[in-house]
Amino acid sequence: MDAQEKCMQVVDEVIRTVRNVAQTEVMPRFLRVGKTRKDDGSLFTEADLACQQALQRDLPQILPHPVLGEEMTREEQDALWAANPDGLWVVDPIDGTTNFVNGLPYFAISVALMVNGISELGVIYNPVSDEMFYARRGKGAYLNGNRLPLKNTRNSMGDAIAAVEIKYLRSGKLAARMSSVAPFGSQRSMGSSTLDWCFLAAGRYDLYLHGGQRLWDYAAGAVILEEAGGRIASLNTDDYWTDTLWKRSAIAALDPELFGHWHRWVRANQ
Repeated sequence: MDAQEKCMQVVDEVIRTVRNVAQTEVMPRFLRVGKTRKDDGSLFTEADLACQQALQRDLPQILPHPVLGEEMTREEQDALWAANPDGLWVVDPIDGTTNFVNGLPYFAISVALMVNGISELGVIYNPVSDEMFYARRGKGAYLNGNRLPLKNTRNSMGDAIAAVEIKYLRSGKLAARMSSVAPFGSQRSMGSSTLDWCFLAAGRYDLYLHGGQRLWDYAAGAVILEEAGGRIASLNTDDYWTDTLWKRSAIAALDPELFGHWHRWVRANQ
């Protein structure tokens, strides 16, 4: 087996693992579990914990790296990150928990493999729609076996669909400008950052802006977008992968020309 075949075999094994965990731990609890709130105010359910525990058990059997998950303490996350630069699984067991507990079919399981601070593999699965997005760095991005993006035509800036999460924008000026004179045609905010990355990679969205995502929110989605041909920067730097680890902003677009216009507009309006 050559190196390329080995790379894709790892992706295939992660896909099988994620699909199995969704079927056994997540979907049987959909609309059947109660919710609690963590110290930061975000929602948490039994399904989040069960999914994370299953991924902690299964992913190291594919490649022997530890698992960093959202449902850990910050101290545990810091320790895992510091001790494992040569390989770390990063998982969001259910991204979009508010959607999950309210019956909105827009949530996902997200898995990334990160090496030296950069994502090398990303798998994101919406078990309701059975859409499996995945990428291995240098090998392209796919949805259920179809190469991303799904369409090659692009909207003009005035017709562009932008995924924007207004409440996380640090700058009051940028949030106000986004609401009043934004250059795009239409805006969406659906409640799952990981799926937003995938929809951008697929060409369902044209533009993306987020003021601050957690590591598990961007780890898989960013490599999927890059492998689909998309471009990413942050509000602080054009070198996306070197920005703040635990709360990283994103300016992104699938089309390079649109990215240039979008990047300039966002930076000028901060």
